Amino acid sequence: MARHMRTGDVEARRPLLLTEDHLEPDELDSDEGEVIFDRSTSNLKREAGGNAQRRLTYEEAVEESGFGLFHWLLLVACGWANASDAVEILCVSFLLPTARCDLLLSSSDMGLLTASIFLGMMVGGYMWGYLADQRGRRRVLVVSLTINGVFGGLASAAPWFWLFLLLRFISGIGVGGSIPVIFSYFSEFMPRLRRGAMISSLATFWMGGNILAAGLAWLVIPRTWAHFSLGTLDFQSWRLFVVLCSVPSLTSAIIFRLLLPESPKFLMEVGREKEAIQVFKLMFKLNMHGKGKTFPEFGLCTSSKPKGEREETRTWGSCSERLASILKKALVPIKQMFNGSLKSRSIALLIVFYCISFGYYGLWMWFPELFKRVEAGGSPCANVSLPSQLLNQSCYPVKTAVYMEGFFIAASNLPGNIFTILMMDSTGGKALLSFSLVVSSLSVFLIYVVQTKAQSLILSCVFSGVSVIAWNALDVLGAELYPTKLRSSALGFFTGVGRVAAITGNIVFGKLVDTNCAVPVLLVSALLLTGGLVALLLPQTRQTELT
Repeated sequence: MARHMRTGDVEARRPLLLTEDHLEPDELDSDEGEVIFDRSTSNLKREAGGNAQRRLTYEEAVEESGFGLFHWLLLVACGWANASDAVEILCVSFLLPTARCDLLLSSSDMGLLTASIFLGMMVGGYMWGYLADQRGRRRVLVVSLTINGVFGGLASAAPWFWLFLLLRFISGIGVGGSIPVIFSYFSEFMPRLRRGAMISSLATFWMGGNILAAGLAWLVIPRTWAHFSLGTLDFQSWRLFVVLCSVPSLTSAIIFRLLLPESPKFLMEVGREKEAIQVFKLMFKLNMHGKGKTFPEFGLCTSSKPKGEREETRTWGSCSERLASILKKALVPIKQMFNGSLKSRSIALLIVFYCISFGYYGLWMWFPELFKRVEAGGSPCANVSLPSQLLNQSCYPVKTAVYMEGFFIAASNLPGNIFTILMMDSTGGKALLSFSLVVSSLSVFLIYVVQTKAQSLILSCVFSGVSVIAWNALDVLGAELYPTKLRSSALGFFTGVGRVAAITGNIVFGKLVDTNCAVPVLLVSALLLTGGLVALLLPQTRQTELT
């Protein structure tokens, strides 16, 4: 969100509770995502009995609810959901070195397999994001996480490659919904001055998912005790690994269904004032537990649209007419994103998401296979094998070094995550995003140049630790650059763009890794550099208020 500040604006942006007239509720949100009102005043509405009731804006109500236990519990719950998505995505990359024998996979097949979940995420990303803006964040999270876990687990029993591919695709549809919506949901509970650091903290759980996936692969896949027969199915250890990877998504869906409330910002946006106040009461109760404070009475400046007046998809007409109506309404947020003052930031984000997703997922998903190829020494592109040789090569016994290296690369996210948490609110997402992408580009180029396994591992860890800063910055920027009614749709759209890039990257790696490995590696480096330069065109959003 662009910040146009004059002298004294800093004071005006604080959520003070004064007794002067406030702007009309329909002036609170701008389609352009700009701050267009003075936050220094709050409204007093006189009820029929003559008592004046304070009416607070969203930011003021969040401040009244305090900060404490509720937010830390929410961080753990949303973080576990974020980690579960990381586990589901990355489990494919860890099972490739062994599953390719049981499923008779060529390098091209492995490229399609790693791309399948991203294709599902592309389909699910915008669809779930749109539904989250229309029906609520929490409901969408429960459904998408359930789809992710159920179909991810069923894939473990697939005896054929095409069925495994299909089930991973459906699982990806679930992942595509939960990733963008989690960050919209979480950001809408956070006070302005802590939002950047808290979203960065949420993003660090992706690292936790990486470490969990790598750790499970290291513990389970090389073990012979996990091999048994299930009817006609030869249940190898990698299948048990797939089952275990589905557990975090299912448990996360249960947590959201039973324990967590709907976003108060969404409830205010759709005019459900009483429900929003109940959420703020819950936040206040947990945050102020043991402090002897009572919840203050206040009303809320909700959307001008009364409850139930939201646009609904018409239920009459033929099937094709209803489908056309749904598609037309689903495209409205995209049109709004690329109009007015949102246009330039949307184009810049589109380019950045494509560049980082092609580079990160194109390279990351192939790390275990590349390390397998450098076991004898030399650069990842020096020891390529022909597809026929790969098919004839035995996958057992499994070498644990591949998974140990994957674990170290996943753990190398930690310094980048700590750096982001400490610097996000003071530096801002724009600078961190650009810096991270440029340094990531350099590290990938050097991965191609180096000649030893140790050097490749060190540079891969550098790439992992630095690139995570860019992802964390994008999570913050995406939440703050768009108003509430577009937030989940925008994040879903850009997530979908990223999935197209991830699909392209994995297919390119699958096609060229055996014949001309240098092309995809150097292409990743060039795209990351391009993304870093384009990121400089984005507006700064440091400590801005959500609209």
